Amino acid sequence: MGLVMWLRTGLLMAVLTGLLMAIGYVFGGPSWAFAMFLFSLFFNFITYWYSDRIVLSWYGARILEEHEAPELYAIVRKLADRAGLPTPRVAIIPTDTPNAFATGRNPEHAVVAVTRGLLRILNRDELEGVLGHELTHVKNRDILIGTVAAAMAGAIIQLAYWARWIAIFGGFSRDRDDAGEVLAAVLVALLAPIAAMLIQAAISRSREFLADEGGARISGKPQALASALMKIEQAVRYRPLKKGNPATAHMFIINPFRGLSIASLFSTHPPTEARIERLRKIAEEMGIYF
Repeated sequence: MGLVMWLRTGLLMAVLTGLLMAIGYVFGGPSWAFAMFLFSLFFNFITYWYSDRIVLSWYGARILEEHEAPELYAIVRKLADRAGLPTPRVAIIPTDTPNAFATGRNPEHAVVAVTRGLLRILNRDELEGVLGHELTHVKNRDILIGTVAAAMAGAIIQLAYWARWIAIFGGFSRDRDDAGEVLAAVLVALLAPIAAMLIQAAISRSREFLADEGGARISGKPQALASALMKIEQAVRYRPLKKGNPATAHMFIINPFRGLSIASLFSTHPPTEARIERLRKIAEEMGIYF
């Protein structure tokens, strides 16, 4: 991993630690803040090594054996060879909303996850374009920062949810006045969306443009990737993902939570129209017109 990636990952873990300590302080002062600091050290360790499993579990994704999906594995292996990557594992997400993402801490431990709906609506060329996009994320090592960010944001949102209920039922220290408890509840309620915004803002939108370009060149089919993006965009518009964690929106090839207010507040992807236009230019450079 390069120095920049280490710095970006370390910064996100530092942000998580600070937010967890802030929640602890709201609960019970300095002693709770220190307890949350110790917890954050443990959580950061778990997040680094197991964040991919955490994210996959949020969507009920299952790792496929090669004999279960030989054609899918054949496509992934072919594209991985072209990209100079080890063949990643492939997971299936049991939802009809078409989408895909890649996860893992490095190319040797990568997983490419596709939804059941994606396999239904895309033809082979379009699927190759999408998988090429995800493999570019693996090659560029975007997957660690994206997966860690998702796990971190998800943990903060869950903690803030618990804190809100504890505040409602009088779980804060009794020696604090009512105004202090109200302020604490407000801060905790605001913490989750702000944390999600900051963490997702750390995931550069430009990485999606780079992954689109890489996917187009690895697959050799920029027009098919553009077609796939259009199909996924239209499908998500009418059938957004209703289950899952909005903190993972940046990991998908298209934001799957278009119908959820928290996901629409802060854009995690460039406009699909702009992505398609760039793919048209890449296609022209490759001598392909559509």
